[in-house]
Amino acid sequence: MDVLSVIGIILAFAAVLGGNFIEGGHFSALFNLPAAMIVIGGTLGAAILHSSWASVSRAGKILLWVFNPPSLNVYQTSDKILHWSMTARKEGLLGLEAIVETEEEYFAQKGLRLLVDGTEPEAIRRALEVDLYLIESRDLKAARFFECMGGYAPTIGIIGAVMGLIHVMRNLADPSELGSGIATAFVATIYGVGLANLLFLPIANKLKGVVQQQYQYNEMIVEGVIAIAEGENPRSIEMKLQGYVDHN
Repeated sequence: MDVLSVIGIILAFAAVLGGNFIEGGHFSALFNLPAAMIVIGGTLGAAILHSSWASVSRAGKILLWVFNPPSLNVYQTSDKILHWSMTARKEGLLGLEAIVETEEEYFAQKGLRLLVDGTEPEAIRRALEVDLYLIESRDLKAARFFECMGGYAPTIGIIGAVMGLIHVMRNLADPSELGSGIATAFVATIYGVGLANLLFLPIANKLKGVVQQQYQYNEMIVEGVIAIAEGENPRSIEMKLQGYVDHN
């Protein structure tokens, strides 16, 4: 559980709602169903139109990363790579064959298989870096779905405000209808700007950060596998991996 995400969301909404309450406002004044339908529905529809089905589907899956990001144990994986290098140095690359079957991580397993098959280091790098790039690209596109929502929401909020004002102008002769129209106008703007800056954009940036962490983690595995393929000394490999460990 990412405690900072929970704290951030609670603090953001508590500050806005609390400030409104201290100023004498009522919470009920901020709840308006027509405004919510316009802003949330319009924003979601625009973002879906902007994106591909694969990106929308992936966005729904990685949304949980905001509160429960993938567990990436850089220290443990670094030690594991060093163990591979010492095994390869003592028993040869074929000595890694038994490790392949027990390895669960995709990049590690694929890299080890290529090592055991005797693939040239440069060919291993090309094969793994293609996967590295495609996975990062897929997840960044999914994160940008929420960035799109953050971009569209304020504008949709303005559309809701204009629609509310149109309703007001059409009912100037009936004072009983003015209140609901003005409420929809202002609340729609609050929804659009608030959701964009308190939820959608922070979520997008949070997910981008998680994707970047995963990229660096997988890059460490790739560099470790390539170093083993090139026959580097375990001590040299340890020094190379230390940079990933220190900056984690």
